[in-house]
Amino acid sequence: MQAAKPLFDYPKYWAECFGPAPFLPMSREEMDQLGWDSCDIIIVTGDAYVDHPSFGMAIIGRLLEAQGFRVGIIAQPDWRSKDDFMKLGEPNLFFGVAAGNMDSMINRYTADRKIRSDDAYTPGGLAGKRPDRASLVYSQRCKEAYTHVPVVLGGIEASLRRIAHYDYWQDKVRRSILMDATADILLYGNAERAVVEIAQRLSWGESIDSITDVRGTAFVRRDTPEGWFEIDSTRIDRPGKIDKIINPYVNTQDTEACAIEQAKDAAEDPEEAKVVQLLPHPRMTRDKTVIRLPSFEKVRNDPVLYAHANRVLHLETNPGNARALVQRHDDLDIWLNPPPIPMSTEEMDYVFGLPYARTPHPAYGKEKIPAYDMIRFSVNIMRGCFGGCTFCSITEHEGRIIQNRSEESIIREIEEIRDKVPGFTGVISDLGGPTANMYRIACKSPEIEKHCRKPSCVFPGICENLNTDHSALIQLYRRARELPGVKKILIASGLRYDLAVESPEYVKELVTHHVGGYLKIAPEHTERGPLDKMMKPGIGTYDRFKQMFEKFSKEAGKEQYLIPYFIAAHPGTTDEDMMNLALWLKRNGFRADQVQAFYPSPMATATAMYHSGKNPLRKVTYKSDGVTIVKSEEQRRLHKAFLRYHDPKNWPLLREALQRMGRADLIGNGKHQLIPTFQPQADEYHSARRKNSTPAGSKKVGSTGKLLTQHTGLPPRGSDGSKPWDKREQAKAAAEARKRAEEKAAPGKGGGKKKPAKRPVAPR
Repeated sequence: MQAAKPLFDYPKYWAECFGPAPFLPMSREEMDQLGWDSCDIIIVTGDAYVDHPSFGMAIIGRLLEAQGFRVGIIAQPDWRSKDDFMKLGEPNLFFGVAAGNMDSMINRYTADRKIRSDDAYTPGGLAGKRPDRASLVYSQRCKEAYTHVPVVLGGIEASLRRIAHYDYWQDKVRRSILMDATADILLYGNAERAVVEIAQRLSWGESIDSITDVRGTAFVRRDTPEGWFEIDSTRIDRPGKIDKIINPYVNTQDTEACAIEQAKDAAEDPEEAKVVQLLPHPRMTRDKTVIRLPSFEKVRNDPVLYAHANRVLHLETNPGNARALVQRHDDLDIWLNPPPIPMSTEEMDYVFGLPYARTPHPAYGKEKIPAYDMIRFSVNIMRGCFGGCTFCSITEHEGRIIQNRSEESIIREIEEIRDKVPGFTGVISDLGGPTANMYRIACKSPEIEKHCRKPSCVFPGICENLNTDHSALIQLYRRARELPGVKKILIASGLRYDLAVESPEYVKELVTHHVGGYLKIAPEHTERGPLDKMMKPGIGTYDRFKQMFEKFSKEAGKEQYLIPYFIAAHPGTTDEDMMNLALWLKRNGFRADQVQAFYPSPMATATAMYHSGKNPLRKVTYKSDGVTIVKSEEQRRLHKAFLRYHDPKNWPLLREALQRMGRADLIGNGKHQLIPTFQPQADEYHSARRKNSTPAGSKKVGSTGKLLTQHTGLPPRGSDGSKPWDKREQAKAAAEARKRAEEKAAPGKGGGKKKPAKRPVAPR
């Protein structure tokens, strides 16, 4: 892997003399207070401006400020006109545009394409403060405001839409976002390296059109430049006539040699041994090779070609060996340079050590920003994920090579939170990142890592070249919780439990000191079919972790719970798979309050499966095996209903499905049956739902958003399988029963021998 210029080695821009701002300015008044006559760079974002390293605009803004540039922020502008985009004046170098920390469509719509009622990245949690496809709209308004000012597009929305991509909300393949956004260049992935180099080169007088050699960027061009070798990957195998194999030792650039070879075909004896000379190709080197993907028009009309293009893209994601990609859109090409070189530990420390205020901009006053409240006492210790889960886009965006901060940098940030952040009570809510336990885990050999093209280091099993040592993380946990003023260190990031079981010492450390009553993990399913399409381990690994979790919880004298998450309607999932998952949930005493349905996010491998019905994890052909897809609303409802098998409103749908599947034996009131034959009356059912908190015989062990209920041996639910009362109803019924018993026993009211009050039972 080639070396990259360190972020801190660039010469500072002349405006460094102004020094860091308390907050990056959001108004001309703030600019005047700082003594600025203009901004060098203006960042436009769909999120509220929170000056915290968990927010993209803060990281990029502070990083550019550290390079000496004057950076302004336009957060959640009114996109209906260009006025808000002009409130800081014209930037000297460029506009940086991002939709925010989330894709704007995922931020606004649920997996059922319903509009969300809130937005966690907006003051007050209000929805509707950003447009659909915000990156497109913002970049267009920037060009309307100042036509000649370059627009640099970034953020996760741009990153995951950098080539032709399937769009779930329109149910069609859309062009690269760069073709519609009127932006000049697109930065994908974590863009610190790219944005610093582009800013520096623009400040030196280069034009944005001439900057075509920066890794992690995409741009428009008309032709493949001279000196590049183009590999044609626009087609896939079709059944039909097999052409004669070309002699691999002939230099195909030499037309005379090709003609001689063709003339020999008929005359030469195929059995005769020949001496041949290997001619080195004068142009074919990896850093000067580009792979041509099927054009936008082809993948739009041919789902199988779309799956093929997705497979090629994912094979070219390792910065150590990735080649450039190009895709035709009409008469123009979208050119994607190879991914950025991962940041070193020193660079990660540099980025996270910038002077963040760690609070929202004062312009928001006392309004709450839910996303900030969730992360304000958390610390990001690493980036990247080598899990490669097909439904997740972390690997496509951040890469699969883990980028780590040093222990010293992390400890300094915890101390800064303790000393500076308002409302700190001594509890750090998380030490994590995309996963909780990939910190300092990497390939044992840099040389192997450089050449590896696997999409995952842990599927179908943990790679023998992966170092699974958790000792650095254990040491970090121990040091962090010993800091004065720190009462508790919690781990809230998703745990990769198949890695954790390789280190019992880590599991013991985690369970003994860092679980706040419950721990979330994501087996996602129990059945091998969908798990293989997700690239997730089998449920047996979950069972191993569960045994360790319970063992160490007991040794610590703590009552703690595991919260497993599951996905409904994922590609590769059959109705039988969901039925088996529901049976597993019932057998293990879990009841999901809310369920997660598969969400086809742009560019994810599972999304390619959803759209094409093919499996890009293997070679894609027109005859290759298909993937079971759940697309109809009826089947998606059924799969979610299986996850909520305990909810009476789902029983009619489940009864019909089980009968159709030939599994009517699962309908009944027996312990091993899934749903009862009895359907409660509407008034009983709605009354129970209105008052439902924790069902009798169960205990809530979940968190807001995704809750599970686990049986704990309290009084059981009704013998007919109906939904049990909550505690208030039980207490009320018991009081009424006592009152009736007392009335019967009272003089003049049929007294006599006092009969014991009947024990209340659940409504039928």
